[in-house]
Amino acid sequence: MLRLDKVRLGFDGFTLAVDLQVAKGARLAILGPSGGGKTTLLSTIAGFLRPDSGRVVIDGQDVTEKPVQDRPLSILFQEGNLFPHLTAFDNVALGLKPGLKLTEQDRADVARALDQVGLGDMGARKPGDLSGGQRSRVALARMLLRRKPLALLDEPFAALDPGLRREMLSLVGDLCDAEGLTLVMVSHDLRDAERLCTDLCLLEEGRVILNGPLQPMLADPPDALAPWL
Repeated sequence: MLRLDKVRLGFDGFTLAVDLQVAKGARLAILGPSGGGKTTLLSTIAGFLRPDSGRVVIDGQDVTEKPVQDRPLSILFQEGNLFPHLTAFDNVALGLKPGLKLTEQDRADVARALDQVGLGDMGARKPGDLSGGQRSRVALARMLLRRKPLALLDEPFAALDPGLRREMLSLVGDLCDAEGLTLVMVSHDLRDAERLCTDLCLLEEGRVILNGPLQPMLADPPDALAPWL
């Protein structure tokens, strides 16, 4: 589903050098210290950054030179990127039609996405009238509406309290199962990875230190994982 083939990217004295594959339907957690390259890696997959060499292949397509909007993926950022003057319904609809010129089918699809995240009766509310967890659900609904096979999460629930974060991670897992999504999630917390992900990539100083199925690593932790336990 996702392949980073000898991807290399350098700037400001930092170099990202990664070979990585993610199978269809897998959920990969990218773990590592601040400054280790996690967000750089996610930005390279998304298309915000272009590698100096190597290829990014998504769902069988070489997308290395394609802009963000032409890649078969959706992104959920920590901030959620909701527009405060728009209703929850319209914020979700932006994922489908940026001009908000919606057909009846579009409106039905938006309503379905809100229902999927448990906000079917809150479409008329604006972000300022929603809780932090509800705003995260709106952003998640917008991502789902795009119906792309690859979902990228850049610590979207880090600002939520532990209970809400667990709830959102569980919801994301259920939605990935229902929609058949492949997931790549940047995280600082191994516990979050354990709750949601099937695989783990440990990234330090722009290099992959560990990569593979998560549960065997938790059952018999390698030395490199010790600081995160």
